[in-house]
Amino acid sequence: METLYRSTRETASQTMTSSQAVLQGLTPDGGLFVPVQLPTANFDFDYLATLSYQAVAYEVLKLFFTDYTEAELKACLKAAYGDQFDDPAIAPVTKHGQQYYLELFHGPTIAFKDLALQLLPHLMLTAAKKNHLESEVVILTATSGDTGKAAMAGFADVDQTKIIVFYPKDGVSAIQKQQMVTQTGANTYVVALNGNFDDAQTKVKALLNDPQLHAELAQNNLQFSSANSINIGRLFPQVAYYVYTYAQLIKQGRIKNGDEINFSVPTGNFGDILAGYYAKQLGTPIHKLICASNRNNVLTDFFNTGVYNKQRDFFLTSSPSMDILVSSNLERLVFYLTGADPVQTASLMQDLQTKGAYQLTPTMRQAITDFWAGFVTEDQDQHEINHLYAHHHYTIDPHTAVASAVAKQYCAATKDQRPMVIVATASPYKFPQAVLAAITGAPVTVDGLTAVDQLHDCIKTPIPATVTQLRTATVKHDRVSDPEQMAATIRQILHLT
Repeated sequence: METLYRSTRETASQTMTSSQAVLQGLTPDGGLFVPVQLPTANFDFDYLATLSYQAVAYEVLKLFFTDYTEAELKACLKAAYGDQFDDPAIAPVTKHGQQYYLELFHGPTIAFKDLALQLLPHLMLTAAKKNHLESEVVILTATSGDTGKAAMAGFADVDQTKIIVFYPKDGVSAIQKQQMVTQTGANTYVVALNGNFDDAQTKVKALLNDPQLHAELAQNNLQFSSANSINIGRLFPQVAYYVYTYAQLIKQGRIKNGDEINFSVPTGNFGDILAGYYAKQLGTPIHKLICASNRNNVLTDFFNTGVYNKQRDFFLTSSPSMDILVSSNLERLVFYLTGADPVQTASLMQDLQTKGAYQLTPTMRQAITDFWAGFVTEDQDQHEINHLYAHHHYTIDPHTAVASAVAKQYCAATKDQRPMVIVATASPYKFPQAVLAAITGAPVTVDGLTAVDQLHDCIKTPIPATVTQLRTATVKHDRVSDPEQMAATIRQILHLT
C-alpha cells in the first residue's frame, strides 16, 4: 500500500508522495509532513536478527518511501552505509553494567546524525530525478552542533545541491565548531549566529516558507529544502536503528522474540525519540521511551504536566545539542494526541508562537502512555560519565550520560526490570573537555585538540579519523550573522542581490 504524506496543520485532501515530501522538507503551511495513514508491518524479528543493518533498514524504509523502487532504495542504502562507518555493524549494541548502549557514533562525523544524513542526499537526488526536478536544491539547516557537520558531510559536492548551515556561535563544542568551519565542498556554507539554536531554528522555519524569498529562488532556478529532522528523509531513517537494535538483542541472546525493552533517548528537538515512537507503532516491542533532558527541561515538564512552556531560562550546558527550548518534532506527536486533528494542532502551535506556551487537554494527556520523562543537572551528568568510566571502563559523551542517568531514575521510580537501551549519540571525543573534567574530577582549562590529546592519554581508545584530520584542516567559513540578518545572508550566499 502506498504511503502518502499530509501536513499536521491541513486536511488530508492535500497529499504528497514520499519523494515529493523529501524534496520539499517543510509543508507550505508551516506544519510537518506525516503519513496520511501509518504503514503496517509484520516484522519477523528472528529473521531480522540474521540481516545486516542495510537489509533491516530496507525492510523498515520500504514502508515509508513507497514511491521509491526496490532498486532505488537499496542503491541509496548501499551508498549510505559502507566504508564511511568504522564498524561493520553500523550501529553496534554493547552492554556495560546493567544497561545496553546503542552506539550511533561510528559514522564520518562521530554523531548519530550520520545514520540519517549519509542517506538523505541519496534519497533527495533520487527524488529529484523521479520528479524531473530541474532547479537546484538549497538545503537550509539550523544546527545545535551535530546536524550541521553531518549534513554537510553528506551533501558536500553533491550535484544539484547547495547547503547553508546556521549554528549558535557560542553554543557548540570546540570540536563541533572546528568540524563545521573546516568543512570542504564548493557547495557548503556555514554561518555562526549571534543567538541560540532556537533563534536559528525559528528563523530557518520561517525562511523556508517565506513567499518573497521563494519567488527570488524560483527566478534563479533554486528551491529550498531542509536537512533537519523536520524532513521525513531525516526522520524515518532513524526508525531503522530501533528495529535493528531489537533484532540485535535477539541475535546476542539477550532477549527472546516478543520480550519488551525500553529505550532512553537524550532529547532536544524530539526527532530521535519520535523515531522510536514510530518503531513502536510498527510493532517493535518497546515498553517505554524515556525522554531524557538536561537543565533545559521543557520536555520533562511537558510530559509531567501537559503544559509546553518555552518561556523559561535558557542554559548553555555540556550537552549543547540538547540546549533547545522549542522541540520542532513534538508537533508530530501532538498531532497524534489530538486524534490527527490538523485544526487543533495548528491552534496549539499558534499558541506556542504567540503566547509562548500551550496546554494539552485531559484526553490528550491520557493518550501519552508511551513516554516517561526526566532530566539531570550538570553535576549528575558528570557523575554518570565518571561512574561508567570508573566502574565499567566505558567512556560516554555528555548527551549519552544524560540518557544513562535518566534511565536509572526511571528504573528507581518504576522498579521496571525490562532491558534498558541507552541511545549513545556521540563519541566522547566530540566533547573532550567535558568528558575529561568528569573523569578526572578536576577543571580542564584546555579545549579543542589539546583536550582531545589529554582525553586520549586518559582513556586510551583510538581518536576518530574525523578528529585527527582537524589538525591540518583549513578554516574555510567565517561568516557571522544576527538572526534578523539571516535572509540577507542567504541572499548574499546565493547571489540573489
